[in-house]
Amino acid sequence: MTVCERKGRGMTEPDPAILLEAYDSQLRRDAEVPSALSTTALGPLLLATYLGGRGFITYRDLSSASGPATEESVRGLVAAAVEHYGAMPEILKVEWKTRGHDHAPGLHEALLAAGFEAQESESVMIGDAALLALELEVPEGVTIRQVHDEADVRAMVLMQGEVFGDDEAETDAMYEEIIHRLRTADDMEMWVAEEAGEMVSAGRLEPVEGTDFAGIWGGATRPEHRGRGIYRALTAARARSAIAQDKRWINSDSTEFSRPILERSGLVKVSTTTPYVWKSAKSTTAT
Repeated sequence: MTVCERKGRGMTEPDPAILLEAYDSQLRRDAEVPSALSTTALGPLLLATYLGGRGFITYRDLSSASGPATEESVRGLVAAAVEHYGAMPEILKVEWKTRGHDHAPGLHEALLAAGFEAQESESVMIGDAALLALELEVPEGVTIRQVHDEADVRAMVLMQGEVFGDDEAETDAMYEEIIHRLRTADDMEMWVAEEAGEMVSAGRLEPVEGTDFAGIWGGATRPEHRGRGIYRALTAARARSAIAQDKRWINSDSTEFSRPILERSGLVKVSTTTPYVWKSAKSTTAT
């Protein structure tokens, strides 16, 4: 029996508690910012900057050398992070990524007081890649492939932006960030499903160096093509690629559209994640 499994009812199942421990130890902080332009440590926080004027705040936990996090220490971290990014004229928007299982007293209130706005929560899903890596039939006329050239990547990002309801500036920033990473590193794959020459579903695979994990991100399917098995087949293709790269576990931050599909495939919800977004005065003026 592996460290991430337990036996019960005559079968071997993932142990959510141990999967969550692996998530915290392998996938948080430095592992989350492979395409950052720069990073700065601020106590337990890691403050990253990206193309397009975006900042991103992550951490493994909010405790410090002096002890566990308190409401006072959390307020201090939030204020210091806002001061850091506020002094950077190029930064327009900052995301603080929270997790539902963290010990973070007063964090929600501190973020709101500092001008952050809570976004939609998602489920943190983890499971064995083999559960997803099935040879599935796709609807007639649908093809799944990995894309490489910039024109295809641009079309993919535009489709995802339409599905997610992103504005033009957000879509352009995402494209520039992805192209920068594809040009400078060989650690991300872009996958699409097409029908009649149109991209109808897409998503990324991001194997995490030095870990047992590969993440599936950006999963988007046009509304009129949902419920046909296309997203599940696209996920299976990414899982097979992850296995070929010796990755055992798949992780995903899933919306309520994709969570049920992953659960039916055997992935486990181990926590929740809620992004909080702060926008600089420059960003507010520009909009």
